[in-house]
Amino acid sequence: MNNKYFGTDGIRGLANYEPMTAETVLKLGKSFVHYLNKKNGSVSKNILIGKDTRLSGYMFEQAISAALISMGSNAQLLGPIPTTAISFLTTDMRADAGIAISASHNPYQDNGIKFFNNNGLKFEEKARSL
Repeated sequence: MNNKYFGTDGIRGLANYEPMTAETVLKLGKSFVHYLNKKNGSVSKNILIGKDTRLSGYMFEQAISAALISMGSNAQLLGPIPTTAISFLTTDMRADAGIAISASHNPYQDNGIKFFNNNGLKFEEKARSL
């Protein structure tokens, strides 16, 4: 069974199977902060994290929060909130980036992570291929 689904602005798949494991999400979070720091030339301090109500979202929220904090960033947890609200709040709160933990309309066993830049938009194609 192929459970690796890469979206246009993140990853998604069956929770607890690659690529959607806590270990991979931890590495992804560290890589994300490294990318932001390199792009901005300084430590990205304020990153928002929201999620839907899938049970696995709580595991991924903790993993990605640990990654951000270990890299010197602040993880602001928004709790269960629509993906569009994360995008809006990223801009409204002048955050460096936003992260949505959600698999949208996919089955409840799935989960995913989407990333937003400081303007609440998807990252450009070049960033997604790094």
